[in-house]
Amino acid sequence: MTPTLFSVSYAGLWGQYRLDLNEFLAKAGKLGYRAVELMGKRPHLSVVDADPATIDGIRQAAASAGVEIATIAGYTNFTLARDSEVPAVEMQIAHVRQLAQFAQQLGAKNVRVFTGYLVQQDGFLRDWEICVRAVRECAVVAADYGIVLGVQNHHDVGVGVESFIEFLDDVDHPNCRAMFDPWTPALHGDDMKSCARRLAPRMVQTTLADYVRLPRHRYVPGLVNYERLEDAVRAVALGDGFVDLDSFFAGLREGGFNGYVAYEMCSPLRGGGSEENLDQTARQSLATILRLSS
Repeated sequence: MTPTLFSVSYAGLWGQYRLDLNEFLAKAGKLGYRAVELMGKRPHLSVVDADPATIDGIRQAAASAGVEIATIAGYTNFTLARDSEVPAVEMQIAHVRQLAQFAQQLGAKNVRVFTGYLVQQDGFLRDWEICVRAVRECAVVAADYGIVLGVQNHHDVGVGVESFIEFLDDVDHPNCRAMFDPWTPALHGDDMKSCARRLAPRMVQTTLADYVRLPRHRYVPGLVNYERLEDAVRAVALGDGFVDLDSFFAGLREGGFNGYVAYEMCSPLRGGGSEENLDQTARQSLATILRLSS
């Protein structure tokens, strides 16, 4: 397995310290990561801003840092504007096409996509079909550039283990692979080893983050008591949270997975967003990935 650092971690989001892509590539190399995943939007690799000189600079920076560019991360939501006249699906397929071209030029193997958020409770099947058709078309577009399309279990459509497998089966394209992550099955209470073992043969990448639960309650004056609410979660270094990564990696090994293992700091992080805290968390998480994947 190849430890990989996702550039979203240093994109300045959620109040975190910000690096441009060339600075990030140098940082990833210094931290000891062998590969990187690049965020395919501003402030990193934007289809609006990038030109041939930008791509050439990124390629040279990666070579200087000694890191492989593994994946370009697209940001899609194929149910977006589904009841309007805006051709949102077509626009996003064009976005994926441009990211696939960037990936080819940078020597990356994969482009990551999401499915779609649920628009309305009784519209699930319609949302499902929209996403299946869109992802299948994106797989065709990516294949034209020799790039694998990876689907991450992030958005509402296909997010559960069983529905994710069903979704991939419906897409039914050899260039569409899984980027199955432990975050959602951990939140859903699934058996981590079993789901990882089932998905491992179809996977090209997994993306890791870990969290602690923050119990929430709301005071009810008439009862002189508290009402229990859904927990919030807060990001921590890998191994410090409730995600059962040991079981997840055991399932990956049993299933024969040997792809990219990306770490991301993609939400407010324990300890804050300073460069020092990001670096320390990234180092600890790399050590955890190396231990679990050995």
